[in-house]
Amino acid sequence: MQRIIWWVIAIGGAGLFGLILWNATRAPDLPPVVQPAPRAEAPPPPPMPAEPEIRHPVPEKKPEKPLPALDTSDSTMQGAIAGLSADQGLGGALILQGFVRRVVATVDNLPRNKVATRILPLKRVEGSFMVSGSEGSYTIAPANAARYAAYLKLMDAVATDKLVAFYFHYYPLFQQAYRELGYPKGHFNDRLVEVIDHLLATPELKAPVALVRPKVLYLYADPELEARSAGQKILMRMGAENAKRVKLRLREIRSRIATLPASATSGR
Repeated sequence: MQRIIWWVIAIGGAGLFGLILWNATRAPDLPPVVQPAPRAEAPPPPPMPAEPEIRHPVPEKKPEKPLPALDTSDSTMQGAIAGLSADQGLGGALILQGFVRRVVATVDNLPRNKVATRILPLKRVEGSFMVSGSEGSYTIAPANAARYAAYLKLMDAVATDKLVAFYFHYYPLFQQAYRELGYPKGHFNDRLVEVIDHLLATPELKAPVALVRPKVLYLYADPELEARSAGQKILMRMGAENAKRVKLRLREIRSRIATLPASATSGR
């Protein structure tokens, strides 16, 4: 009996020792290996926008002497403008301080709702806007057109060929001013042609042109006319005959600076 007990103890001890040894040598249970999800390839960066095509290239002619820097070009502009016309009143009608930048900013803003007077390169027409009639029946007075006579005289005194030659000669300055204005890839001559086309689309009004005065300023009674751009309103305000003369000069200028017909120029 005693031998049986010893056998049980021996067998149990051996089993316990084996169990301990097995646990000690057994590889621990490791958490399952999680394979990382394949990384999605990043989409290729969008292509850099291409330089806009020049629709109306200007002649590439190297000036005989270097052009002045844009920031110091006012005195050069003053002398060059004086040579455009024998009429000494031309220089007096212009604002020559920052002239190039003024021209560029004004051209760019003419198709918009407003043009700030502080950027204009031309002094304001003398006198006040003239109206006829009374409350409820205002019209543009026929005499209002005479206020623009001095400026149209100056316009006629400058030959179109001289004006265009001046523009092409100093074009790099106008181009630089245009890009500084917020169009780093734009071309000022394209914009100028576009604005000329816009002005040529100004409706030809027949007198009398009805106005209303809801507050201080006079407005066109026709909402369609009132919704026109600042540039078109300038032409409408100066009278039908004056507007025709200005449009004739604009067509002459366009024919010399544009390489495509008006039907082929759309958008900026």
